[in-house]
Amino acid sequence: MTRQHRKPVMAAALLTAFSALAYATPAAAADNPYGLGALWSNGDFIARTVLIIMVVMSVGTWYIMITKFLEQARMMKAAKEVKAKFWPAHDIKEGAALLDTASPFRYIADTGITAAEHHEGTMQETIDLYSWTTMSIQRSVDFIQNRLQGGLAFLGTVGSTSPFVGLFGTVWGIYHALTAIGIAGQASIDKVAGPVGESLIMTAIGLGTAVPAVLGYNMLVRRNKGALDEVRNFAADVQSILIGGYRHETHDPAE
Repeated sequence: MTRQHRKPVMAAALLTAFSALAYATPAAAADNPYGLGALWSNGDFIARTVLIIMVVMSVGTWYIMITKFLEQARMMKAAKEVKAKFWPAHDIKEGAALLDTASPFRYIADTGITAAEHHEGTMQETIDLYSWTTMSIQRSVDFIQNRLQGGLAFLGTVGSTSPFVGLFGTVWGIYHALTAIGIAGQASIDKVAGPVGESLIMTAIGLGTAVPAVLGYNMLVRRNKGALDEVRNFAADVQSILIGGYRHETHDPAE
């Protein structure tokens, strides 16, 4: 996804999150004195920091999931374009020119063509043509793979750590509850309801952040595997054409 497309998606995600929070907070504060609004207004620095961290994790998770799903959809569309435009062409250069400039498949084809045409007359001549084109195409495949996997580490980190961040908020809320009991000298419900409610909210937010991250991570990894299979198969076919077919300029059958 280009930078121009990422900014509107991220802005929309942030706007949705803050709009929902702004809508829910007044109602919660009016109807429930121990809700999310009370947590934010009555919580100390640590409680607010934990809440902000989990909100950032949640927004980042949804942003990455949306952008990666769109990126994968474009790649699968490009794979269909290869079958419709690239393979019916007369030679590899013509087929590459028919593909979209942003297509990862065109990037692989152009890399292979460049590697084959600029092989002779340089230090690269010490490497045989097959090995040189193979390495060049493999580098382009690795580059595409790294782009597809971008952001997955964040999802994995959120999925594995957000429950513990929520658990930290839970422990901090229980500590406040025990402190309130010790100060009051009795375990009345009005003294412990607020801190215990804070603990439960932190736990719920931690789980609500972790579950989408884990599900999104698993789905993206599975879809990445299918997209990379298309990329690797195309790269192998391009390699075969460069070695066994047209390697340089298009040849006229009459010549």
